[in-house]
Amino acid sequence: MIITYKRKAQYHETDKMAVVHHSNYIKWMEEARVHFLDKINLPFTAMEDANIFSPVVSLTCKYQFPVWFDDEFEVRVKAVKYTGVRVNFEYEIFNLTKNKLSATAASEHCFTSKEGRPLSVKRANPDMHALLENCIK
Repeated sequence: MIITYKRKAQYHETDKMAVVHHSNYIKWMEEARVHFLDKINLPFTAMEDANIFSPVVSLTCKYQFPVWFDDEFEVRVKAVKYTGVRVNFEYEIFNLTKNKLSATAASEHCFTSKEGRPLSVKRANPDMHALLENCIK
């Protein structure tokens, strides 16, 4: 299942040449991942209220074409693997204004308690587990 998150690049995200700084792509990926979870009826706040957190384990990003100030872009995000204790996402950041693929990326997240202890969502919250498992199919 691919979920699309759209918005425009903001001036504060750019450098002196009006090109979006590369670090913002990572922030956009997080915005898109939070949007993805909302769309599968698993808001981030609900996870945290249930004492389930999902820190980043790894992240890769390949930059291919810039996004400039005021360009409209979308982040296409999908969950590609879920084990009950980890989840992997893939992203495509597409510059809609220029009709070009700007970046491809991937992130891996584990699940922990608020105290930082690893946990299995499958055991800790079967309803949340079902939502995550269903978005992979």
